Amino acid sequence: MAADGTWELRCAVVMPDHLHLLIVLGGRLTLGKAVARLKSKTAGPFGSSGLKWERDFFDRHIRLDDERLTLFLDVFLNPYRAALCARGDSWPWYHCGATDWRWFKDCLLEERPAPEWLKD
Repeated sequence: MAADGTWELRCAVVMPDHLHLLIVLGGRLTLGKAVARLKSKTAGPFGSSGLKWERDFFDRHIRLDDERLTLFLDVFLNPYRAALCARGDSWPWYHCGATDWRWFKDCLLEERPAPEWLKD
């Protein structure tokens, strides 16, 4: 989807029953059409595993002046908030684009969240 200009994937996390994507939408398609394209491209492999996409999706528009670290943490911390992995573990189904990873990894503690981010 990045190769054809649909979007630029900044970071993503795959959860057991959904996923979170932080993208910059390209000029080719509307968000709805881009998500429909993603679902179409992945329906075959998912279907063969007995999985299927739900009809709709949830989105949140981001402003250019939103704090970058906050946006990346919002995606990154999902499996920790859901108690899917221990505080000291790394979630294996997190992806961050190479350009963003250069600065974001320096915010992490050995590719795990800093303890203060996980306070209840």
